[in-house]
Amino acid sequence: MTFERKDLFNLSITLAIAGAGASLFSLLGFPAAPLTGSALAVSIGGMLGAPVTVPLWLRTLCFIVLGTGIGSGVTSAVIDAAVTWPASFLALGISLILSMLLSRVVLVRFFGFDAYNASLASSPGHLSYILSMAADAKADVTRIGLAQSTRVLFLTICVPLFITLLFEETGVSFLPAQNITPLSAIYLLLGAAVVGTIFLKMKLPAAYLLGGMLVSSLGHLTEFTPGKMPDWATLSSFLVMGALIGTRFKGISPDLFAKAIGAGVAVTLITVGMAILGVVLAMPLVGLDPSLLFVAFAPGGVEAMAAIAVQSGLDPTFVAAHHVFRLLLLTFLVPLLLRRSKSSAPLNDQA
Repeated sequence: MTFERKDLFNLSITLAIAGAGASLFSLLGFPAAPLTGSALAVSIGGMLGAPVTVPLWLRTLCFIVLGTGIGSGVTSAVIDAAVTWPASFLALGISLILSMLLSRVVLVRFFGFDAYNASLASSPGHLSYILSMAADAKADVTRIGLAQSTRVLFLTICVPLFITLLFEETGVSFLPAQNITPLSAIYLLLGAAVVGTIFLKMKLPAAYLLGGMLVSSLGHLTEFTPGKMPDWATLSSFLVMGALIGTRFKGISPDLFAKAIGAGVAVTLITVGMAILGVVLAMPLVGLDPSLLFVAFAPGGVEAMAAIAVQSGLDPTFVAAHHVFRLLLLTFLVPLLLRRSKSSAPLNDQA
């Protein structure tokens, strides 16, 4: 019972910090404030010793709500437009491979990584998959995790700002105008939970987000569950998502973060640069808005980037599809890159 009270207390602290960060960013007019403000605030709180945590049940619910929200924007027009997506998938794949190869070289040459650890740290996404491989190989989990988490945090904060500063706001919502009925919402959430669990057992990336997207897409295409998730549910999910990103820095001292941030920033800049290259390659092939392509190609967390798309008035289905493709591609690319690094012994796990 004491343990349960402690968990509830820690969660309350986490959400309070996340809410304070979101409120401050909202007052400052920062884009996607519920996501960006909470991510930064909880990151700082975790490094300063706050007992930040997001329990598994809450993160799962968050992913389901985000997935059902994205799926509510799927229409027959979206399905028709999907015929052009393979061209942008190809451009994304090219930018992804270049990003991994260049990041690995930079980490080895300038930041003291060996080839094996650099191969894992240079992966532009699939964090849980990368860390599990690092742990199995007794690689430097802490250093790899910091480089990866820095990339996710920076992109979560910077992508909305980048979109706001360099592109005009679309003023468009890809979601239905009316809210979904409570009964339809229950149908979607339960169905998404079941399908997400099946996807999880199949070891698919972003299982519950995909489950929500699939069930919601079918429900809206058939008009069985019309309407969007209420704003309070969507914004609450953004807040939890930001807090979840921030908890990755829990227990990391400011000194250790300062030492590792250089590698994380370097990987972030390289991956963003290659994402921009991918956008340049894709634009003449698909004829889509560069801001949409950038969010789809930016190597942040799939749930976070989809949330940013919703907040920015960009097509979240297109964005989510590309990020899921990126994760699936990394599932095959990372082991291939590691094979080339087998001759280099990994560092001892310092986690």
